[in-house]
Amino acid sequence: MLCVLGLYGTAHCQEQPAKVTVCQLKNAPPTYNHKSIEVTAFVSHDFEDFTLFDPTCPSWPDVWLEYGGTSKSGTMYCCGVTDDRHRPEELVVENIPVTLTINDEFREFDKLVQLPFRSEKHGSIVHATLVGRFFAGERQRFAKGNPWGGFGHMGCCTLLAIQEVKSVDPQDRDDLDYGASSDQPDTDKTGCGYRDLTPLGPVVNLIEAQRRAESGQENWAFEHPEHVATEALGKLAAVDGPIVGVKQTRKAQGRFVYEWRASKTHAIYMVVVSRPYWLSFYARDPKRVAWVIAAAYESCGN
Repeated sequence: MLCVLGLYGTAHCQEQPAKVTVCQLKNAPPTYNHKSIEVTAFVSHDFEDFTLFDPTCPSWPDVWLEYGGTSKSGTMYCCGVTDDRHRPEELVVENIPVTLTINDEFREFDKLVQLPFRSEKHGSIVHATLVGRFFAGERQRFAKGNPWGGFGHMGCCTLLAIQEVKSVDPQDRDDLDYGASSDQPDTDKTGCGYRDLTPLGPVVNLIEAQRRAESGQENWAFEHPEHVATEALGKLAAVDGPIVGVKQTRKAQGRFVYEWRASKTHAIYMVVVSRPYWLSFYARDPKRVAWVIAAAYESCGN
């Protein structure tokens, strides 16, 4: 607590935010309940998603974000939530009012997490330092565990109510993928559903892929996204011998999408290859980010 002696000898105290990491918030939510905290992390904003993101700790359960004051993030999610950007009164959570400082940093941050995204329709990843009030919520009952939460999409998460954006990094490179989500198969086109072949929380694997490229084991990953896709297909489809006939179906900033049809099973594989913005923070040289597998799917087949 910081206390300042006023003109008439009255002490006015202001709580100083505790500097924490995303992993600390996830590992011990009750420790920080109702406390003012400062965190430097990635922010992911997309449909049903406005959360803190750290590739070095588990993706679930998430820390949900919302603006304090009378501003709203406009994040769409279930149930009954709209994309309204304003609330009539200041945000109050668990009887605690939460203000918001509207400064240049906040305006830049809000611009980067809102449409139009640089990723087009796949949301936005932003790196920023945020100050806010943290709410652990209550113990939840889910099939895969009993985390703290109750906020955000279907009560998925704990909550950080943003009070100030202290700094935000620019999205100023044209070689990186700033998207928060990956392409998915078009079921109208394939005529069937699909199976996600990417494991939950694969981001640590992507850091390892960057390390292999830097060590020279897979240095082709810096320049040849199709090779990265083909290598992944060989493992995912368990194919002996070379894979031929891979087609590029989409190209965007820092992202390629490839498709391949297996001749024996008639399965259709889709692979999304990306140069993720966040991976530049873990590269030895931030200007040399490897192409990595962001998502992979299998449709139809026998």
